[in-house]
Parts: sequence; structure tokens; C-alpha cells
Amino acid sequence: MKTELFDYSLPKSFIAQHPLENRDNSKLLILDRCQDSISHDIFFNLGDYLREGDVLVINESRVRKCRLFGIKENTGASIECFVLEKMTLNDYQVLLRPSKRLKPGDRVSIGKYYFEVVSKQDQGKAVVRFNVPAIRIFEEYGKIPLPPYIKGRDFKDSRYQTIYAADEGSAAAPTAGLHFTRELMDSLKRKGIIFARVQLNIGLDTFRPISVPDIREHKMHREHYCIDNNQAGIINRAKQSGGRVIAVGTTAVRVLEALMQKYGRVRGCSGYTGIYIYPPFKFRIVDSIITNFHLPRSTLLVMVSAFAGRVKLLQAYSEAKKNNYRFYSFGDCMLIK
Repeated sequence: MKTELFDYSLPKSFIAQHPLENRDNSKLLILDRCQDSISHDIFFNLGDYLREGDVLVINESRVRKCRLFGIKENTGASIECFVLEKMTLNDYQVLLRPSKRLKPGDRVSIGKYYFEVVSKQDQGKAVVRFNVPAIRIFEEYGKIPLPPYIKGRDFKDSRYQTIYAADEGSAAAPTAGLHFTRELMDSLKRKGIIFARVQLNIGLDTFRPISVPDIREHKMHREHYCIDNNQAGIINRAKQSGGRVIAVGTTAVRVLEALMQKYGRVRGCSGYTGIYIYPPFKFRIVDSIITNFHLPRSTLLVMVSAFAGRVKLLQAYSEAKKNNYRFYSFGDCMLIK
């Protein structure tokens, strides 16, 4: 299937540069696959489209302060280090900019700490070794990473975290969850709607566009996930009782469908998934998806197209533009049911 089929035009004015004052005031586009209809609402009315016994599966991964700025020892060159993944105790895979200024053995100072380049990889990636536990450096000097299309930082870091974020591990926020408030979650619980938590640590590759001419040739990245037995039981019981499984974001979809693909059921476990969902794909457990509007030619757009149908989804995107929806991480969202 040609990658160009998953392209669309979006003027920069549609890209949300900052969060709304109230998270749950985002616009909500409802795409009903059965009725082949599109309607519009506000996110705080989400409960109107759910019923007692439904389970909302949320990704509780927290964005870590993994963007570091340092100085190359001996030359004083400025170096940006974007931490991607922990390898061993103090060794991490990172993205270095500019990578060409560094070679194995070079040291980069970050305040009173430093890291040493262990090995170089392709596309600016490298393995580095911090001289102290990296979490200490993150806490003292780290910055919350933002997507490249967000140009300013005139908001608190907490607005690029979900209110239910728990363990750190992501390089980007699970943005569909940014719309939830405590009040809305409490309201949904009172209606008998259930929440289940998973964790999938989002990597930088989530922003990497599909660059090959056919989507099937794209090499999908792997991300670490975790779900405990209790949360798996919540999802399974809801499904067995006739409730619908609603994934909050594409990251929750990846965890759920990866588990179904591997085990045939949702079970407590942890590991890595490189699941690549593109049309045609048979969804085995996800009944509905809450998701933001995604970049053209992205694996996220391809995944949602597999669920909603490519033509229907792009029609919904056109409808969203006509109604001045805000796109991408800080933008509005849609419920596909």
C-alpha cells in the first residue's frame, strides 16, 4: 500500500502550540464506523458516548526530563543529548546533536556531571556512559522534550504530562490522555466506567515519518511495555461482561493488540513490542479508540486508518479542519467507535 495514500495537507496554523487552559475543553470529533457518521462535541461530555461496564485503558507512562545540554570537554562545543533508552546500569542509547563532533572516548560535561561516548550508531544515535546514575542528572539538569512542531515553552511542564502519569520512561507524552481531568475521571467512574492502566514507554521514533514508498516496507521501532495481573484482570472481566475496551491513545492500542497477538489474551507481563498495525489488520480486543490527530505519513495515522478505514479517517480529518480543530500533541481529539 503506497505511503502517499496516508498524506494530507495541513497549514501550520492548525498545529496547536500550547495547551488549552482547561484540559477537558478540547473539541471531540465522534467518528461512528457503523453509522458512517461524524458529529462534534466537547471532551468533558465523553461520558455521553460510554456506558456502564466499559473500560478505558490508559497509558500511565510519564515523560522524563531526558533532554540534556552539555559542553564537549577540550573544545567547548555545545552538545545536545536526547536520552532514548537505558541499556545497562549507567549506559544509555541517546541521540546526539551534532553527532559528527563526537567520537568514542569523548566526554561531555553536563553541569557537575559528565558522560563518555562508548560507541557511535547510525542516524546520530550513540551509546554513552554517565558517571553517576542518570536519574540524578535528569532531575538536576534535564528538560522535558517537546515535539519538533511545538516552537515555544510558555506553559508548565506538567501540561505535557497526563494527570495520571506514574513511572518515568517516555520521550513523548501519550497525548490522547492529556484531555482528562480528575473531575472528568471521577464523573466517569460514578457512571460505572472502569479505568485500567498499562505502561508503554514512548520512544523518539514515534515522530519519525514513513520514508519508504510502501508502508509495508517501513521498519517499526520497539518500545517497552508493562501491565500487571490486576490490570489485565480488569480488562478481561470487563470484556467478558459485555463491556467495551476503549484504548486511550495509540500507545494503549499497541499494548493491547500486541498481547492478543502474542498470547491470545490480555495477561500481566512486561517486554518489548514492535507491533506494526497497518491496513488490513484484524483488531482482536480494541472496540473504540480515543486519539489525537496525527501527522501525515506517520505510523500513528496508518494505525488509526486500519481501525477506522483510510477514506473515512481522512474525511474526518477534512471535517476537523473545516471546524477549526487544533491538531497534534496539544490539539483536539476524536473518538472512533
